[in-house]
Amino acid sequence: MSKRVAVLMGGISSEREVSLLSGAAVTEALNSRGYEVLSIDVGKDLGPVITALDPPPYAVFNALHGRYGEDGCFQGFLELLSIPYTHSGVLASAIAMDKPTAKRHFENAGIPCAQHVITTREEVLSRDVIDRPYVIKPLNEGSSVGVQIIKQGSTRPFMTDARWPLGDKVMVEKFVAGREITVAVMGDRALGVTELRTDEGFFDYDAKYTEGRTKHIVPARLPQTIYVAAKEYAVAAHRILGCRGVTRADFRYDDTQSDPGELIMLEINTQPGLTPLSIVPEQAAHAGIDFGDLVSWMVENAACEK
Repeated sequence: MSKRVAVLMGGISSEREVSLLSGAAVTEALNSRGYEVLSIDVGKDLGPVITALDPPPYAVFNALHGRYGEDGCFQGFLELLSIPYTHSGVLASAIAMDKPTAKRHFENAGIPCAQHVITTREEVLSRDVIDRPYVIKPLNEGSSVGVQIIKQGSTRPFMTDARWPLGDKVMVEKFVAGREITVAVMGDRALGVTELRTDEGFFDYDAKYTEGRTKHIVPARLPQTIYVAAKEYAVAAHRILGCRGVTRADFRYDDTQSDPGELIMLEINTQPGLTPLSIVPEQAAHAGIDFGDLVSWMVENAACEK
């Protein structure tokens, strides 16, 4: 008898559409590996989800992205149902999603991070709380939702209620020049290092999910010491927060002033995208792991954790 796996996708966050793409890709891959797959489009009403998960499946593949999907909330729901699920647990998910808390853990472990302050939307709109250039980020969103870079000559941040339903508290972080670097971690090893080049100014939501907007260079052409450090920091961040399964760590590499330059940790994503344009499947392929084997490993890893 084939193993029954429920794939959760959609959700109610700002990343719903990306989650649907991830879920569809995972569903197809698991079907090809002989699993009995039940795809569940998650909405505000959890009644249909509870019904669909009875009897309990072998495992849940959590393909939700953003708030309520990867911030510990849905993980807690699955814990109550005693169903094993992919990716990180409640605590690791919650800490990783809260950028200031995660950064404190990284800094305490000696991983270099960008300087930042936590302030209010009102304060950010009234003045520069740190010297330009800087980056404005919501405290707990993924996929660069709401991120704005304020440089010399930039207009004031655009944060009206219609465009910023992301809470009153915001992070203002020192802008790090240089290159965008990202590393996927699978279990206890880094899969590779990718440099992301885009004409968008930075790797924002559109650059992530619009074909042709970003060039992925894998393996990244970096000094060997930086390449190794990126992999080591990514694995360390994964372990420090108690993550499991697959994560992705994002960095900036500033080589504008020196060679080799400075590697700065930005954040860790506990449920990175699994769309056709996503970085994790690409790095897995570079490491000799095809997509079907990747998602099968994630399911079996979840089942073993329970």
